Amino acid sequence: MKIRFSQLQIGLIAGVVLGVALVVLAFTRLTAAQATAQATAQGAAPAGCDPARSLQVSGSAAINVVPDRVEVQIGIESSAPTAEAVQSGNLQTSQAVIAAIKALGVEDKDIATDGFIINPVYAQNSQLAIEGYRTDMVIGVTLRDPAKTRDVLVAAFKSGANKVINVEFSTTELRKYRDQARELALRSAREKADLLTESLGTSTGCVLKINENSWSSYSGSWSGRSSFASYQNFVQEAPPPAAEPRQSEGGDGPISLGQLAVCAEVSVEFALR
Repeated sequence: MKIRFSQLQIGLIAGVVLGVALVVLAFTRLTAAQATAQATAQGAAPAGCDPARSLQVSGSAAINVVPDRVEVQIGIESSAPTAEAVQSGNLQTSQAVIAAIKALGVEDKDIATDGFIINPVYAQNSQLAIEGYRTDMVIGVTLRDPAKTRDVLVAAFKSGANKVINVEFSTTELRKYRDQARELALRSAREKADLLTESLGTSTGCVLKINENSWSSYSGSWSGRSSFASYQNFVQEAPPPAAEPRQSEGGDGPISLGQLAVCAEVSVEFALR
């Protein structure tokens, strides 16, 4: 006995079969997703990323560059019997100092008053009797040509300035050199980790954690030597890139620019395979 189905019946049967297949597929995907979520919750990690077996190493690097900017603070201290007189004298001196600095090619935008204080001067053994007044004024100068440092200081003193508060050397490309130092420090850490793991018959996996520290220090005629050398025996040091040699620009005068050490140190934790 042959059973014949109409087209409508065949369509209904096909629809039921398709529906069952879709339900089975959805259930399979849901089960797989639940298994993945459960594995993640239980701390499962991809191959090579097991935090239970790890190695932590440090790497550091220093790039020495010649400063291309100098911040100079010049002081003018004045005294006079009256407040009006001391302010007038200080004003005349500061105008003469600023004019002398401008004559060397320093622009107005690079000269500013960093501080001004006026204080009474009391008679000896007295807290009430005022015998005069004293002013302290600080003029800040930004030099975009460090070679002018000596000439600016000489011109300022010739014009009436009587103190040098601070001379600070820096670079306008600090971000560039910090990035280079970071890259070298990371390379240093990777090389150290590879050497240690190879010696023990294993290898590094994924990176679990990175800590970074960057700073800069000047070593020249205005401050002590860089402190970077004091710890390089404890942390591996990556050499500066040979592609950009930067030589110290000394002159025949008392001021030598020295070098600015842009340093970076990283601590990296690798998983062990």
